[in-house]
Order: sequence, then C-alpha cells, then structure tokens
Amino acid sequence: MRKAVVVFSGGQDSTTCLMQAMQQYDEVHAITFDYGQRHKLEIEVAQKLAQKLGVKAHKVMDVGLLNELAISSLTRDDIPVSHELQENGLPNSFVPGRNILFLTLAGIYAYQIGAQAVITGVCETDFSGYPDCRDSFIKAMNSALVQGMDRQLDIVTPLMWLDKAETWALADSVGALQLVRNETLTCYNGVIGDGCGECPSCELRANGLNEYLDNQQQVMTRLNAKAK
Repeated sequence: MRKAVVVFSGGQDSTTCLMQAMQQYDEVHAITFDYGQRHKLEIEVAQKLAQKLGVKAHKVMDVGLLNELAISSLTRDDIPVSHELQENGLPNSFVPGRNILFLTLAGIYAYQIGAQAVITGVCETDFSGYPDCRDSFIKAMNSALVQGMDRQLDIVTPLMWLDKAETWALADSVGALQLVRNETLTCYNGVIGDGCGECPSCELRANGLNEYLDNQQQVMTRLNAKAK
C-alpha cells in the first residue's frame, strides 16, 4: 500500500497537493502545524477541508515554540505584512526554520505510519523569496531525513517548478478548482476564498487565477509539458 503524508495548511497550494495525492496514493494522511500563526482560522479551515475530503487521518500538531523563536509578520500581530523586503533581502513574512521543523516532524510521522512520501506545496517559481522553499533545500532536507532515520523517504514537491497559473491548472485537472478558490485560506489578512485582494499572497493568487481563466488551454499545455 502506497502511503503519503501531506503538509497541510488549508491554503491553495497544500490543498491542491492534497487533492492530487488522494488520486495517486492508496492512503493519505495530513499534518497541520499550530505555530501561533497570525490566523487560527487557518487551522480550522484545514480541519474542515480534511474532513470534507475524507482524509484518512488529520493530525494537528502544536509547535508553539516556533512562535517564540521566530519573529515574523506571520507570528506577530503587531507586525504588518509588508511588500517591502528587509535588509537581508527577504520579506517580513519569512518564518525562519519553519519548513525545517515542519518537514522533520512530517518525516517522523511518515516513519511511524510507514508512509513512503512526504508531500509539501513549496515552490521556487512563484515564491516569496523564502530560502526554505528552494529545490536545493528540499533535496538537502530529504537527504538528512533518510540518513537520520535510515529509511527511504521521498519529499515530493508537485508545485516546485509551476507558476501560480499552472498551480490553478493543476487544481482544475484534479477537479478542485472551485473548492480551492472558494474554501481555502491563503490571505495574510485571514479572508477565506479570494481573500482581501491587497496582501502579497492575495495578489499572487489573483494574478495566477486571472491568467489561467484567460488562457486556460495555453496554461494547461504548459502544465502538461512540465509533468512529462
């Protein structure tokens, strides 16, 4: 039996990955992390979607220690999300160590249930400059987990080389376009669906959706070419 663990936030990217995984694996588990993020609604959305989609098991894990260590606009209500980059060249929404911690814990969970894959929706094409969303980081993290647990495990990144329009096309190809559009939470200001329309996350999401809706055939062709 092929099993997978999906790192699941209830947002556009992870929901698309979850829907695809449910068509590719015999058993899919989801893991959501409560790190004191800006909006607790994110966890509620993830729980609701996991139940609706019939996920085998959905684990919500308390990792509040990350909030104490990592100062970011996503971990502090008094730091507004900004379009401006910090002195280090990263947006203030970057949470240092987040994906290191998430993938480590997801890998441990995969070990315990005998899953062959951990799936995450990180992307190097349309990302916000986060270093822990790069393909080189994922490969290094995968190697560390395999060596540290002495067990084969694949970190799968279906969105790594997709732009946002192609991510929408992927959601459509697995029959999840409307669910992803209307029921996921990607907005930094906590607005479900199309979001606030003003934060960086909403702008990226909306631009990708508009491109896909305006050029569906072309975008789907690009997606299919990358899948080969």
